[in-house]
Amino acid sequence: MKLLKAAIALFSLAIAPASESAAPKPDARARDDLRSVAPALDKYRQDVVLDNLWKRPGLAPRDRSIVTVAALIARNQTIEMPFYLKLALDSGVKPREISEIITHLAFYSGWANALSAVAVAKEVFTERRIGIDQLPMASPQPLPLDESAEARRATGVEQQFGAVAPGVVQYTTDVLFRDLWLRPDLAPRDRSLVTVSALIASGQVAQIPYHLNRAMDNGLTQAQAAEVITHLAFYVGWPSVFSALPVAKDVFEKRPR
Repeated sequence: MKLLKAAIALFSLAIAPASESAAPKPDARARDDLRSVAPALDKYRQDVVLDNLWKRPGLAPRDRSIVTVAALIARNQTIEMPFYLKLALDSGVKPREISEIITHLAFYSGWANALSAVAVAKEVFTERRIGIDQLPMASPQPLPLDESAEARRATGVEQQFGAVAPGVVQYTTDVLFRDLWLRPDLAPRDRSLVTVSALIASGQVAQIPYHLNRAMDNGLTQAQAAEVITHLAFYVGWPSVFSALPVAKDVFEKRPR
């Protein structure tokens, strides 16, 4: 009976959801490489980032994975990408959602950064035996469009920039907001989370107010938004986060209570 109970306990541990695991753990060789050059950095990474930041209750591990992957893609930082793509999969991010994150960021961080991420993700997908049947269709049935909100957005952009760059204005409407943002394999809240993370990561503060407001309209709470910024401090650096903080503060103060 004792042996049976022990076997059941081990099986339960084996199938526990990733979100209940202790903390992400880099492989031993990666830690050895880091310690051989910067032992203090290894200590900060393990003690502060992996064993503390990732355990903070304000943001689920799945959200932290989405934020981190978005930041790495936005900054074209491919060395850490395999580890965090695997962690994202283990934290509940689906392969089709990773595919959509990469596609989305082609528009918000540039084609080259997205294609660099494709090369890394392909190796991870191959290792995990993720086939095309687990990826989104190229042309799926779109989500419903909020016509009145989109009309207000399009009118505002047309008034501001229609005479400056009409092509950009047209693509913004036709490709981004009437196509990309309506793709169903990444929930609107997650798509907003990706966008805000990428904007902060690349220092594009002028675009943060619109997209942070949109993220909160899509279900991101103020506490979660604050935790996103806290998380990003370690992955994009304190200067980028402090550049975003005044903008976030203004958004929070102007939101209806």
